[in-house]
Amino acid sequence: MTSTPQDVLGSTTRELGATYDLAMLDLDGVVYLGADPVPGAADALRQAREGGIHLAYITNNASRPALAVAKKLREMDMPELADEDVVTAGQAVAHLVADALPAGSAVLVVGGEGLRVPLEERGLRCVASLDDGPSAVVQGFHGDIGWAHLAEAAYAIQSGLPWYVSNTDLTVPTPRGIAPGNGSLVQAVRNATGAEPIVAGKPERALFDETLARVGGRRPLMVGDRLDTDIDGAINAGIDSLVVLTGVSSLAEVAAARPGHRPTFVSADLRGLVEVHREVQVAGDGRARCGAAVAEVHDGVIGLVGGEAGSTDALRAVVALAWDAADRSDVQVVLDGTLDT
Repeated sequence: MTSTPQDVLGSTTRELGATYDLAMLDLDGVVYLGADPVPGAADALRQAREGGIHLAYITNNASRPALAVAKKLREMDMPELADEDVVTAGQAVAHLVADALPAGSAVLVVGGEGLRVPLEERGLRCVASLDDGPSAVVQGFHGDIGWAHLAEAAYAIQSGLPWYVSNTDLTVPTPRGIAPGNGSLVQAVRNATGAEPIVAGKPERALFDETLARVGGRRPLMVGDRLDTDIDGAINAGIDSLVVLTGVSSLAEVAAARPGHRPTFVSADLRGLVEVHREVQVAGDGRARCGAAVAEVHDGVIGLVGGEAGSTDALRAVVALAWDAADRSDVQVVLDGTLDT
């Protein structure tokens, strides 16, 4: 395990893929968007894999079984992977439930195959009604979930059953835009019951623990697109993190991240895994330099005055300057409109 992440950007003298021995890769918004791979993701991951880092694909999305996710990744020409390299929040929540209930127990499932398969693999019996005598409610995302499923979950929870959920992501990135995620459906049940679920997915530890138990790794790095799940989850687990800007969280949101919620590294996309993340020098005159990139703040607005916009050096200079300005004055700066992605 790495040291606890700091509230300053980390730096490396080698590529990230040569610095860490395991990359825990979020999927939606990082490796693919819906049915399409993120441009350049396969090549970047192949380079990282050839450099010696092990790749684990971890997802809060419990709509598909891990084997189906592995098949999708292979069809997208991602680097060679074993089935166990894919770890889902469905598997993590099934582990939690199986540890809490006797073998053969019935569970009320609100979700699809991505929940049913790992629950059954753990020796649990999946049912769809409170009338079937379940011992717990297990909820995960699936596009076919409707009011009747959520109502049945609410009735069961109100009867006193424990409530487990795969994840609480409020949104999910798709090729058409941002759509409601499992957390939005969980919130509907929470509104009806006043109950709080036991959560397996990021930002909770269960999915990280499940991944390390399955694939190992002494120096893991979490790679994600969401501050509230991927990065907060890595911080909760004491793992360094890389945020990429191909999914939910924008550069402006990363720059505005408060202490205790900041990634270790930032890059535009997965090419950041095969790059050196140079040290950022932040001066007291409102300027930060990383390699050839120079960022300056004027009247509360950060702009780039040197270097290539969108490069890792430029992103690091901008983010480091924003964090430094916020920490010095507790006044939030904003980014020049040309910087945000």
